[in-house]
Amino acid sequence: MATKGSEIRNPKTGHRIKFLQTAADTNGAFLEMISSYEAKSLEPPLHYHPYQEEYFEVISGEISVRINGEIEVLGPGHQLFIAKNTVHAMWNNSDKPSTIRWKVMPAMDMENFLETIMILANEGKTKPDGKPGLLQFAFLVNRFHKVFRLARPPYFLQKIFFFLLSPVLYFWGCEPQATMPTAD
Repeated sequence: MATKGSEIRNPKTGHRIKFLQTAADTNGAFLEMISSYEAKSLEPPLHYHPYQEEYFEVISGEISVRINGEIEVLGPGHQLFIAKNTVHAMWNNSDKPSTIRWKVMPAMDMENFLETIMILANEGKTKPDGKPGLLQFAFLVNRFHKVFRLARPPYFLQKIFFFLLSPVLYFWGCEPQATMPTAD
């Protein structure tokens, strides 16, 4: 469980998240983090948050942001607001590390979603690029549909497809059971 000051890391991507304020700290109003990206990190899947807004501020380095098909590169001091249901992805395409301040409002179950992704990577249940495979994505979409949705295919098709995969997910033990190791 995320606590104020704790840090999690994806060993495959080098992405780190330090929790500044958790859902428990803010009575669910928001989740605030510092997120660090290694140089030339990979673009994550296009996604959206159906009930949450996000606010980002670049602290150091550069961040590439894809919003509704357009890519923008933001440098130190730039701020960005992403409204709920806005398709986006964020990564570091530069040759130097980057750091952002990241706020999600309301917090909902976002910290558990982020921890779960890191657990999967730490347990070797992701591809070499750190992205979950089909069965793990199915688990994530089923479990965290209120805080994270893939941009494609349409959500109703994802829901049907991943629902049909549910028995396979549990048979193969796709739900992570381990606790989240802290970052080095």
